[in-house]
Amino acid sequence: MPVHPYWRSIAMALAASVCSAPLAVAAASADDATSLAPVIITAQHRDESVQVVPIAVTVVSGKTIEDSGFQNLTDLQFLVPGVQYDPTQGAAFQIRGVGSTSFDFSNEKSVSVVVDDVVMDAQRENGLTGLSDIQRVDVLMGPQGTLFGKNSTSGAIVVTTANPVLGQFSAKAAASHGERNDRNDNATVNIPIGLDMAVRITAFDQGQDGPGQYTTVHKSLGAFEDWGYRAKLLYKPNDAFQLLVMNDYQHHWDSSIRVAVSGQPAIVASTQAALGVTAGPQNGNDADSSVGAIVTTSQGTSVQARLKIGADTLTSITAVRETTYNNDTPADLTPTSTYAYIPFNSGRLSTSKVSQELRLASPTGQFIEYVGGLFYNKLIADQTQLQWATLGAPLNASTTRLYALTGAIGASGDISLFMARNTTAAAYGQLKFNLTPRFNIAFGGRYTYDDNSQSLSYPFVDPVSVVGHSVTFVATSAQPFQPAGSLVGHNFSYRIAPEYHLTDDVLLYASYSTGYKPGGVAFVGNKYDPFREETVNAYEVGVKSELFGHRLRLNADAFNEDFKQFQATILTAIPGSVLLQSVIGNAGGLKSEGAEATFAWKATDALTLNGSVTYTDAYFTNYVPNTTTNYTNTRLTNAPRWAGFVAADYVRPINDSLKMKATLDYAYRSNLWTVTGQPAYSEVKGYGLANARISFQMPSRGLELGVYARNLFDHYFSTGWQQYGALGLLHYQSLDASRTAGVFLKYAY
Repeated sequence: MPVHPYWRSIAMALAASVCSAPLAVAAASADDATSLAPVIITAQHRDESVQVVPIAVTVVSGKTIEDSGFQNLTDLQFLVPGVQYDPTQGAAFQIRGVGSTSFDFSNEKSVSVVVDDVVMDAQRENGLTGLSDIQRVDVLMGPQGTLFGKNSTSGAIVVTTANPVLGQFSAKAAASHGERNDRNDNATVNIPIGLDMAVRITAFDQGQDGPGQYTTVHKSLGAFEDWGYRAKLLYKPNDAFQLLVMNDYQHHWDSSIRVAVSGQPAIVASTQAALGVTAGPQNGNDADSSVGAIVTTSQGTSVQARLKIGADTLTSITAVRETTYNNDTPADLTPTSTYAYIPFNSGRLSTSKVSQELRLASPTGQFIEYVGGLFYNKLIADQTQLQWATLGAPLNASTTRLYALTGAIGASGDISLFMARNTTAAAYGQLKFNLTPRFNIAFGGRYTYDDNSQSLSYPFVDPVSVVGHSVTFVATSAQPFQPAGSLVGHNFSYRIAPEYHLTDDVLLYASYSTGYKPGGVAFVGNKYDPFREETVNAYEVGVKSELFGHRLRLNADAFNEDFKQFQATILTAIPGSVLLQSVIGNAGGLKSEGAEATFAWKATDALTLNGSVTYTDAYFTNYVPNTTTNYTNTRLTNAPRWAGFVAADYVRPINDSLKMKATLDYAYRSNLWTVTGQPAYSEVKGYGLANARISFQMPSRGLELGVYARNLFDHYFSTGWQQYGALGLLHYQSLDASRTAGVFLKYAY
């Protein structure tokens, strides 16, 4: 019987580490000057070396992020092979191929993004804009609900930003500028206030002109601008107590919309051609008469208090956050005076949340180590959606009729108003028994209560204020038979994780864990259609090792995750509607299985190599959304089978006051599909991206000057494909799909 590629990959990854484990002792006398620095993480809510934590973790240091030149948290997908990000269907992360991307506001994220102990759960919020002054990012694979207070069925991305430093004034600034007005300017200052207080402030401004053009209005298409700040105040009067107050504000704007690939009506194709747009798989231009734009803001304040109670640490995190997401993205492809499809397409989303977490953690090294906590989170989201169409007729002053795609027959309103309320309360904990100096076992559990509700109503907006003159509306769907609803869920998830230290530098571990994500209330084509809770059972085995006197770090794991009632999104035709709509529902079964391996090698005192590779087979084991469709055995969207990353850092002194630094990295992912069911038109071929930076440093003066290139070989790829009614096949572009080169300057005081 042939060996399944999944099991072959597992065997290769584990054998590579286990077979080399005995070498750790033989290399113990190696020169410490070339050993790897330890990596400290807080995956179990205490400071521990990543090599003793029995969880598959990929750690991306602040230095790695800085050297990569990437600008947003979503770029993490090019640094961690197990992470994907889908910008098209509701915008969300995936880990090991798994994640829910949905436009529905009662749907929770499968991957929990946590920034400085605060869960960033607002819809359309990616967690962090501007990657300046980051200490590290920990990517925790697999279900993580046991120790993290939100429903993390496929993993967690935990971001730690730099804290203020007591008794030390410091400042640093960086500026980079390149092609297409690419820029990333940021500055950080650390100011001591007396002996027990300090403040740290970081500000950033970044952006780039897009690779495409709005040929009619002569504006950049796909451009973005980000700016904001992050401020922290640390008060630490003694070793037993510290108070950290954090505040941040982030603003984002982009002009990215769908552009034509094929299948457009003849009048659209000819008009676009006359205006300089050539439809095709690498088209980045559009001839619309208005610029589409998405504007988001995110701001919040959190207070973190830590108190030593004997040897234990009591931590309280209180947070409030607000976000807005405003999109104005017409879908016409040509000037509306010639051909209009959906000339008025606007959404206004506002969210607010409050959260409180309280946890108690013991120190490490004792017979019983424990951590436990309570968590509360309430998220309120309100969105209006205005979608008025001509469906092909030109738009001008004589237009007297529009199709209200967001209205309903018999309703007095012409737009939709969704109001979602999601409440989570949880109690969690973990006990670890250090039974012998070599063998330990941990038991974790989490009880969760969720109350999710959503309503749909139809306010009235005067069309004169939008269109400029009076119009009449043709509604396209009936009112829902039920305009509101709620779902209450209860769940107990748990984790069992034995571990055995083969030597001081080699750890073998296994885990069995369960996870849960609550159901929600959806409205599909104005029809009330709730979806059920999602659960997962996951197995993982792994090895963590440091070899040759801590010059080589080699970790590997194999995993099998079995999801029931997975919350999936598909594009489907809704009776009475003219468009395919994104619909959330439950797939009866989903499986993700594979293997991962990471390495870091201090080859010489000047050269460090690191990398990782992931094999993931994520596919539906049971998905029949309707009587005519069967997606069973098709792959999950945005889930490549193979993904890898490798990087080389080289630092060499030239003389006593000058040294050279070079960084080269390469990220690869195999082919994937961006639409459920693997339709041929949605396939993204496998591709790789190379980035390079070379600089010269004068450490005594705090100066560094260099050049950079992202996507060094100018490899093109598309991020998403969509069949959009009569407009045919459209796609999205990515800034990362074009080479960007420039120069940068850094100064530190």
